[in-house]
Amino acid sequence: MNYYSEKGNGQLPVRKEIDDKYKWDLTDIYKTEELLEKDFRWIENQILKYNDFEGTLGESAEKLFEFLKFDEELRIRFGRVIRYALLAKDIDLGDVKYQALYERANTLNTKIDTESSFVEPELLSFPEEKITGFISDKNELNIYRHYFENLLRMKPHILSKEIEEILALSGPLQQLPHDAYGLFANADAKFPRVKDDKGNEVDISHGRYYVALESTDREYRKRVYKNFYTPFNDLKNTIFALFNGNIKANQFNAKVRKFQSDREAALKVNNIPENVYDNLINSVNENLQPLHRWGRLKKKILGIDELHPYDTYVTLFPSVMRDYSYEEGKEILLKGLQPLGEDYLNTLKNAFNNRWIDVYETKGKRSGAYSSGVTFGFHPYVLLNWNNQLGDVFTFSHEMGHNLHSFYTEQNQPFVFANYSIFIAEVASTLNEALLLDYLMDKSSSKDEKLSLIERYLNNITTTFYRQTRFAEFEQIVHEMNSKGEPLTTDNVSEIFGSLYMKHWGTEMILDEEEAFSWSRIPHFYYNFYVYQYATSFAASELLAIKLKTEGKPAIDKYLSFLKAGNSEYPIELLKNTGADLNSPDPIIAVAEKMDYLLDRMEELLAEN
Repeated sequence: MNYYSEKGNGQLPVRKEIDDKYKWDLTDIYKTEELLEKDFRWIENQILKYNDFEGTLGESAEKLFEFLKFDEELRIRFGRVIRYALLAKDIDLGDVKYQALYERANTLNTKIDTESSFVEPELLSFPEEKITGFISDKNELNIYRHYFENLLRMKPHILSKEIEEILALSGPLQQLPHDAYGLFANADAKFPRVKDDKGNEVDISHGRYYVALESTDREYRKRVYKNFYTPFNDLKNTIFALFNGNIKANQFNAKVRKFQSDREAALKVNNIPENVYDNLINSVNENLQPLHRWGRLKKKILGIDELHPYDTYVTLFPSVMRDYSYEEGKEILLKGLQPLGEDYLNTLKNAFNNRWIDVYETKGKRSGAYSSGVTFGFHPYVLLNWNNQLGDVFTFSHEMGHNLHSFYTEQNQPFVFANYSIFIAEVASTLNEALLLDYLMDKSSSKDEKLSLIERYLNNITTTFYRQTRFAEFEQIVHEMNSKGEPLTTDNVSEIFGSLYMKHWGTEMILDEEEAFSWSRIPHFYYNFYVYQYATSFAASELLAIKLKTEGKPAIDKYLSFLKAGNSEYPIELLKNTGADLNSPDPIIAVAEKMDYLLDRMEELLAEN
């Protein structure tokens, strides 16, 4: 099904034109919005009870346990409220009703954080022996042992009650750059209309931008690429102010909490050694030749004199291009993910059959794709913007990896551990993509199809491994400049971003001004040292994919245990349990070696008669 062709005028459909079976069902969270409001009021009333516990947590093991259960119940209910508000908002960012609901929920979150800001300082004021004694006195507290160990690890960075309360109150202010950028990019940005590759006038959108870059019509690619940046360029000073404001907010938090750097603040929360970050960037910079080689080969296959950024994702083997319906995508996933075992596949079918997924791009809908993450007590959801491309199938596989990771975690962990670190979040998603690609390559019969799938794999390494590492190096540079008091401007930020782009792609590439400015459209730069985890997770997932296919059930059991573990152990240790050690450069180097192997295979196929 293609809702765009049904519209017939190149405009995005509105939500009411989409069949319900392709829309997620939020009644799984709340049957009615009256029930949501009932929870909202209950939470507002219960927040005041935090005052009753302040100063009492050290009285006895029983009192501490009573507080922990109260806090959990309140946060479980709030999790339902905020998740519903977010999902309802994202299906139409122009709907003021759900914008208002989301703002109310965020305000409620600030109240919870403010009223509970005494908790960690109070717990950390006790001698460690007192907490371990409480755990010995009351068996029910045993489940929190890792929570307390982790809390004590962060003791130098948890401040007095008064300062923690101020930090909680400042939370919405620090979130403003991210929220304002999201509203601009997804709701307010006015993209031009251009002629598509068939001569029809169409609206540019986030989804159509990526589809256009795969088109074999070079002038169409160039038109969309150039025009896509128009709204960003029109407000470049505003966007830079948001970008810079986010860096300042990260710096503020790091300094107040007595971290040595913004990066340490971001990584230490999940107990990730900083050498993991440095190892990634240094190892990738020492292994850029496969990417340079890929650029040269693309240029040769395309038969062009100059390679531009809008040429990097063009389909090199168009004879195998075809549409993929959403229904076909589901079938491909069920076949491609068979190495993960029957239990995984049955859970996947349950998600397909019970409207966990919002499929099609519609007017005002949030761009891109995501899985909603763990919310205790109900299943996670997936947002897509399906465009009938093979890339949509891979995105689907990626997000369902996140989705089932969240589902297994919620099903198997108590609330205190029913989440997982962002460091391991991308392992489940990129593993699914690796398995899917292996499946499609195994079943391909023609030379052109094999070439097309190798191209897909090479592009996957380019975007998920090399590109995200480049983004990580960019984040490191601009944060370091800010911490040293060196001024950041739109121009020097673009210069840095452009120079890193050229370093990665090499001398074959021509740098367009839009590409140097493309930092302005990357929402992940508002997440604070997030993107490096795509690359480290990609390296880990490549290793795990091999283990699943060669070792069978033992590897499946280890992997499912990993998906079920939540935050019950530190993320580095969880990955080690599966056989992936990211303290070592070996997984990083192995990805570069695999890219060289795939390039060898592509050149061999191209040389065949």
